[in-house]
Amino acid sequence: MLCVLTILATCAALGWAQYDYADVLGKSIWFFEAQRSGSLPGNNRVPWRGDSATDDGNDNGLDLTGGWYDAGDHVKFNFPMASSATLLAFSVVEFKEAYQSAGEYENAIEGIRWATDYFMKCHSSGQELYGQVADGYADHAYWGRPELMDMFRPSFKLDPSAPGSDVAGETAAALAAAAMAWRDSDAAYADRLLESAKSVYDFGYNNRGLYTDHIPASDFYGSTGDADELALGAAWLYRATGEQQYLDKAREFYNSGTPWALSWDDKNAAVQMTMYIATSDESYANDVRNFLTSWAPGGAVQYTPGGLAWRDQWGPNRYSANTAFISILARKYGLISDDWAKGQIDYMLGSNPRDSSYVCGFGNNPPQRPHHRAASCSPNISEDCSWDDYNRDAPNPNVLSGALVGGPDINDNYDDDRGDYIANEVACDYNAGFQGALAGLVDQY
Repeated sequence: MLCVLTILATCAALGWAQYDYADVLGKSIWFFEAQRSGSLPGNNRVPWRGDSATDDGNDNGLDLTGGWYDAGDHVKFNFPMASSATLLAFSVVEFKEAYQSAGEYENAIEGIRWATDYFMKCHSSGQELYGQVADGYADHAYWGRPELMDMFRPSFKLDPSAPGSDVAGETAAALAAAAMAWRDSDAAYADRLLESAKSVYDFGYNNRGLYTDHIPASDFYGSTGDADELALGAAWLYRATGEQQYLDKAREFYNSGTPWALSWDDKNAAVQMTMYIATSDESYANDVRNFLTSWAPGGAVQYTPGGLAWRDQWGPNRYSANTAFISILARKYGLISDDWAKGQIDYMLGSNPRDSSYVCGFGNNPPQRPHHRAASCSPNISEDCSWDDYNRDAPNPNVLSGALVGGPDINDNYDDDRGDYIANEVACDYNAGFQGALAGLVDQY
């Protein structure tokens, strides 16, 4: 008995059991449910959310309901949404047992389905792919709940005359990864996802161009290229099918350079990791190690005094969490042995100079005023909400449980201020890699 107590005390001293990663994992899944657009299911777990945007797509005679609202707003930006769905499905494929042990596997795959069902609607034909619903400028002028929106929500189409191979490649990656995540639970649905992924990928591969040349999103989610998305889509299609054509295409677009970060725009770190998993080729392993080395202390990334790898003022927690996900995968596959990722996630959960959590509804002194319209409104979904709610000093009436806020400045300073959308924004892409890292920590610790 004494030996057991000694081991437990040692583990506690090392911080191995400091946080309940499974609890945060479940909360993150719940956050994505709070982001749902469309007609909500009967088992909706977010009491202050109801049906919304149920006419999306009507302007083009289509049903484009569903999907996730991007952040604290109500636009459906498919480019970052697909990136988020890919990372979430990636985490389920790699850490299925962790989701199961946390009692969250069904919630996780159903959460991913909310996005992939929408993506399949967006691929209205073999030569069409809708890439966004709602106008960002009109939407950002509105502070209120999604259930009471009454502004026009246009849907924006990509086709051979207006291509968006970046969105197509990432959407294909999301669908193919989700097909693998769903394979054991519903093979028929997985088959549908895979067929859609192949069709979307063909559309993107054969019609090259940046979506922001045709969809008004450059001020929100500007795309800098399509090669990384086409590589990632092909890599996941190769994992899902084993077909050589997709491995050839992934190699065609592969970039062996060291990425600045893993983000909704730059997928190269995820491509490198996926290609290693798919092929066991040591050249890809070296690229993954180079990326992680660039994020280690003494590398290319600044650190706050409290230890957060701080890449940029816009969502530093997000960039660190995404890298942590890649780091945990690299550790799983024996490419590295350190636990750098754990330290970064623990920082976000409370091991920082503020001794405070950056996750709403979790830990000590969590954020109470995230920049999020629905959370700032009354719990009564029929009650009006306005900029007065935005300007109110009080905490949000609704706890946006599981949402990771943007994070501190370079000196670990953070102000829980709804109006500070740089530090206090929340978004699907902020939580996607973070959730994957949590699943990995459940698995490894």
